[in-house]
Amino acid sequence: MELPAKFLELNPVLQALFGTLFTWGLTAAGAGLVFLVQRENQKLLDIMLGFAAGVMIAASFWSLLAPAIEMGARGPLPEWFPAATGFLLGALFLRLADRLLPHLHLVAPIEKAEGIPTRWKRTTLLVLAITLHNIPEGLAVGVAFGAAAHGFESATVAGAIALALGIGIQNFPEGLAVSMPLAREGVSKFKAFWFGQLSGMVEPVAGVIGAAAVLTWRPILPYALAFAAGAMIYVVIEEVVPEAQESGHADAATMGAIVGFIVMMTLDVALG
Repeated sequence: MELPAKFLELNPVLQALFGTLFTWGLTAAGAGLVFLVQRENQKLLDIMLGFAAGVMIAASFWSLLAPAIEMGARGPLPEWFPAATGFLLGALFLRLADRLLPHLHLVAPIEKAEGIPTRWKRTTLLVLAITLHNIPEGLAVGVAFGAAAHGFESATVAGAIALALGIGIQNFPEGLAVSMPLAREGVSKFKAFWFGQLSGMVEPVAGVIGAAAVLTWRPILPYALAFAAGAMIYVVIEEVVPEAQESGHADAATMGAIVGFIVMMTLDVALG
């Protein structure tokens, strides 16, 4: 894969910033469809959520866990240890955030809001739910660009770009999956769009932090890659898949996940 020389010369933190600004931009583009789509198609939304789940599952292995295992083989500990430890820590981190941060899943009534009890509005809680699972996505892209700077064969800038592209593609339907339900509940289309794109704003922040962390402390690199994978898989199992299957379109959502998995796998193998 031929990459622009100027991009390759950038500091990995800036590469991560541009990569996650791209993923945020596609979130905003998806949210912007609320101005064009007149009626919500729940089946389409479920397929989109399934697609997002498939992308995240594939990215967790090919872009994150596989490089973590390879890097772990070069250290003094068993090669599986950094990947297993980081993966568990990522899941535990999201579990803690899930317990503490007030949020509400897309299909749930306000009475089933999770996290610390609050009087925040339903719209705010819905946006926080999507924002919560955008954190590991941004972190994954940032760590991937930081890892590429260390010269490991399994971690390349092309692979990091493939990951950012895959995350961006699945962010497009996620943006719509936030803005459309908000518009359905009576929120103005502009506010629905604003909240939809706002859910992706955390990704550049997480991406920069991830890249800077692995550049500063190289020994944490395999742990950081696996951490992002564990957090993403937690989100898929805890939130994305249940939401995609809740409205009676389980088969369609499952096929969406299969297609998403194939798309991300193809991007990573072909470009990375």
